[in-house]
Amino acid sequence: MSALTVVFDLDGTLVDTAPDLVDTLNVVFGREKLPPVPYAEARNMIGGGARRMIELGLQSEGRAVTTVELDRLFADFIAHYSAHIADRSRPFPGLEQALDRLAVKGCRFAVCTNKLEGLSRLLLDALKLTGRFEAICGQDTFGVQKPNPEILRRTILKAGGDVGHAIMVGDSANDIDTALAAGLPVIAVDFGYTEIPVTQLGPHRIISHFDELPAAVFDLVPARP
Repeated sequence: MSALTVVFDLDGTLVDTAPDLVDTLNVVFGREKLPPVPYAEARNMIGGGARRMIELGLQSEGRAVTTVELDRLFADFIAHYSAHIADRSRPFPGLEQALDRLAVKGCRFAVCTNKLEGLSRLLLDALKLTGRFEAICGQDTFGVQKPNPEILRRTILKAGGDVGHAIMVGDSANDIDTALAAGLPVIAVDFGYTEIPVTQLGPHRIISHFDELPAAVFDLVPARP
């Protein structure tokens, strides 16, 4: 009988990456002679991947770019971000203790993110968290990204799990919609990156601190004997 697979989003769920992502966006915009995007505004642009963040940032400035220009900005973003991926990014409080408590109950863990897989691994390596996860899957791992539920299904299988015995933890509509489309229960954190409050997005549970995660997980998916 397979262990419960707990699948986490990365940015805004496991790790507070906004400081480094927003810094990178504004470095790139500065090179383009564009004004910086305010932190509070840019924070909610995270979740769809770096390319989408750039697009939203440009839209906020009333700018539209060609695909070629967007590709150039994306490459510039990735180059700078890779070199500064964990300057200020840190795990959210209580994460490692929650993982410890879930691991004692036999849970396995995976990451399903719209971040590129290589950047996800680079970040988790820098924070010494990589070894916690059986699979780390990004938008380029399978060629599909959230909210397509296939990325979640494949992440669970890659982690050695069973799609029928898994749960998703995320912070945005992308995560909640993906889990629901895959038929999985989903827990939302209310400290992540979303313009629409998670209370309006229909998750099965909402937590405000990782201390609350183990109880929420086993309330939704009771431990097997």
